[in-house]
Amino acid sequence: MHVWGRGVKLSVIVPWLARGLAILGGVVLVVVTVLTVVSITGRALIVFGFGPIPGDYELVEAGVGFAVFSFLPWCQLNRGHASVDILTNLFPPRVNRAIDVISEVLMTLVIMLIAWRLYHGMLDKLSYNETTFILQFPLWWAYAASLAAAVVAVIVSVFATWQRILEYRADGGSYTLGQGGLH
Repeated sequence: MHVWGRGVKLSVIVPWLARGLAILGGVVLVVVTVLTVVSITGRALIVFGFGPIPGDYELVEAGVGFAVFSFLPWCQLNRGHASVDILTNLFPPRVNRAIDVISEVLMTLVIMLIAWRLYHGMLDKLSYNETTFILQFPLWWAYAASLAAAVVAVIVSVFATWQRILEYRADGGSYTLGQGGLH
């Protein structure tokens, strides 16, 4: 599948996009963790003149929200969602592939719904100029960051759905579980 007529394949771009976003989400999560440790340490050392980081809860909320949506594309691409395989192990490979296609389509629809609602939530926060209580930064910033990651999740999910459809059509009889099915 070529993009832009230059031989760049979606099978290269989409994993790169998902991986890059997951790494960025990981960096944000590390920063949030360090911020939390410093803030808690500051609280513990109030007697020595230190204190918590002002607005730490607000920063943690925004950072963790972004991180969750940042990991979603990588999870979707690698079939990392939890799955229950009690009955499906009894089905033939072609039925399991059909279940995979249906699951991917449903997950894509759910991710699209979430992105759509994030978009409207962002517009709502923007139109009312809502800000956080302590730091007074606009709430729509956190929504916009999460929305950007959710849009990447939609792109990756559509790609993954297409991959499952191609696997179903090719159906060589063998069936490999995704990561979610291995745990």
